[in-house]
Amino acid sequence: MAEDVVPPRKPGFETLAIHAGQDPDPTAGAVTVPIFQTSTFAQEAVGKHKGYDYARTGNPTRTALETCLAALEGGAWGLAFGSGMAATDAVTHTLSHGDHVVMGDDVYGGTYRLFARVYDRVGIEITPVDMRDPRDVAKAMRKRTKLVWIESPTNPLLKVVDIAAVAEIAHKAGALAVVDNTFASPYLQQPIGLGADIVLHSTTKYIGGHSDVVGGALVGTDEELREKLAFIQNAAGGVPGPLDAWLVLRGAKTLAVRMDRHSATAMA
Repeated sequence: MAEDVVPPRKPGFETLAIHAGQDPDPTAGAVTVPIFQTSTFAQEAVGKHKGYDYARTGNPTRTALETCLAALEGGAWGLAFGSGMAATDAVTHTLSHGDHVVMGDDVYGGTYRLFARVYDRVGIEITPVDMRDPRDVAKAMRKRTKLVWIESPTNPLLKVVDIAAVAEIAHKAGALAVVDNTFASPYLQQPIGLGADIVLHSTTKYIGGHSDVVGGALVGTDEELREKLAFIQNAAGGVPGPLDAWLVLRGAKTLAVRMDRHSATAMA
């Protein structure tokens, strides 16, 4: 009688935070991802390289962070940025003149400012809505609505939104559902499993965790969307430096224990 085969156990959140995208460095065996502090990479010939040619396009330290964040959010890919607003700006670059955005009425002030005072000049309209009632979101949708911007819990009033319900409304209208997951962090909430197309973070906050770095990130599952956003990431250039990526990666390692303590303190 053959022995029962036990399937390999899926790594837990804490394990992913420490190991996802962070294999030991093959050159020296370092268990911590090196800071690849370089602007360019040597090539054997034009276009023939080891996966990297110019650091705005890609950097191994940044790749490690992007891989880790994708794993923590349950996504297929991640893209790191120099700030949460750079990540937000990359998403807005997918819009065109005449497009409409439905967003929460209590989103982060920088997010509202970008849409209301920068992208309004190129003909992108927004409708702020209290998203706690999904019916109000449905009423605000238009034929030209291309994006539904969800933040839950919101900053600063901590409004909680039914992400699954609002994402479904967005998809029925042919719009993307974007969730700013900064305040919950992937430890407490994973919006992709609730229907989000894109998850956004200011990694400056809980993921970084030490008030010593500014950063941002996008995570998703659709490869075509990744290609579009990665093109914008490279073309517009709002990327983090390797030291910043390394600091966020370091912060992610302790995210679980810090969020447990944050939550316990808040309950107390």
